[in-house]
Amino acid sequence: MEYMTTASPGGPRWLTDEEQGVWRAYLHATTLMEDHLDRQLQRDAGMPHIYYGLLVHLSQAPRRRKRMTELAKDAKITRSRLSHAVARLEKNGWVRREDCASDKRGQNAVLTDEGYDMLARSAPGHVEAVRQAMFDRLSPQQVESLGEIMHVIATGLQPEGTDADLPWLR
Repeated sequence: MEYMTTASPGGPRWLTDEEQGVWRAYLHATTLMEDHLDRQLQRDAGMPHIYYGLLVHLSQAPRRRKRMTELAKDAKITRSRLSHAVARLEKNGWVRREDCASDKRGQNAVLTDEGYDMLARSAPGHVEAVRQAMFDRLSPQQVESLGEIMHVIATGLQPEGTDADLPWLR
């Protein structure tokens, strides 16, 4: 649609053909990557990628525990989605919830020994899937550039302040 590619004063800033190509390539690659990693983890560990990420965040936290609100922020998901995910991880015996000693309303998610063992067993296959899908295809310079680009984009999309409309604040 040609009218959507030309800018008009005060009107939408349509993407150029080059920008449209980059945007579509980005969407295509990120969709394929998430599907690739999700299928690998489902096959090898019986869990979706989001659950694996939660286990990783907990494994890196002091005493393998983190407040649920902080875990939602780290995972970039709503508190409701986190609660559902943690319930599934609890059912598997990989995570447990405990009341927060410093805040009666808060809860911590705690990585159990079983969860840590599952993470340790599934990490090598996951890292290999990431390496094959991404890093084996890029030169060192491309890796550096991609890291810089993703940092700029993430910084711009994550505003500071309590009034920001971010998933983990919902």
